[in-house]
Amino acid sequence: MKILKKHGLFYLLMLPVAIYFVLFSYYPLVKGLQTSFQDYKLMGARPYVGFTNYGTVWHDPTFWDAFRNTLIIGGGILIAGFLAPLIVALSLNEVLNRPFKKAAQLILYIPHLLSWVVVGGVCIFLLSPDTGFVNLLLVKLFGIQPINFLAEDSWARGIMIGSAVWKDMGYNCILFLAGIVAINPSLYEAARMDGATRWQQMRYVTLPQLANTMKVIFLLNTLGILRIFDQIFVMRNSAIASKVDVLMMYTFQKGIMEIRLGPAAAASFYVVLFTLVLTFAVRKMTRFDEV
Repeated sequence: MKILKKHGLFYLLMLPVAIYFVLFSYYPLVKGLQTSFQDYKLMGARPYVGFTNYGTVWHDPTFWDAFRNTLIIGGGILIAGFLAPLIVALSLNEVLNRPFKKAAQLILYIPHLLSWVVVGGVCIFLLSPDTGFVNLLLVKLFGIQPINFLAEDSWARGIMIGSAVWKDMGYNCILFLAGIVAINPSLYEAARMDGATRWQQMRYVTLPQLANTMKVIFLLNTLGILRIFDQIFVMRNSAIASKVDVLMMYTFQKGIMEIRLGPAAAASFYVVLFTLVLTFAVRKMTRFDEV
């Protein structure tokens, strides 16, 4: 009672946050788990069918095609979306012109603020075979025939990976730069006194000191690779659907388009399970607990 009297105001301030998570996170999660065990209909009886929905999804070849696409596209985004911002952050850290550095950070960060509807529209416009800027350059500079980038299997996954990396590069780059700024300047002074070049300072001071930041960013990016949806929904079309449809797109099609909410809920919990397994594997490999 004494503790409640002493810290009661803090518990009261936390109450709206707790209510929010209960209503909009945990209740839908529990309700979705219940739905995954039902022959769920919008009207009428909703009998429990055990693990039938999970078995239906497990034996559906389309689900595993979506799983493979998710691993390829998500894995590409994870690796390229980690290395590209790191390289850019290290390069910007070497820039001595502060106005240029600030302007570069701003330009890189702007795409992160835009929704995928806007970014997808920009990509579609730039890659259009008729009026797209990319094809105009290819024709004018190299005499290459226009390429329908968004309708050819060979380009589809690469474009999805590249556009996703471009959109979030600025955000991850700022996180890396924040980690670099936090490095003790005395370490660089000691390295310079020992005769270290700028490259050696980056290799032996910056990168080792940035290891914990890299672990955190890599783990955060890992959490999202199986939940890709907005980008695919905006940029896909029937010509490349088999190469880019991911797990969340499969769930959307089952639940919204076909109104088969039981299998859709089961598929979503497979995504949760796969994400947990992947996250624990990454934590183990990166020794995240040693941060």
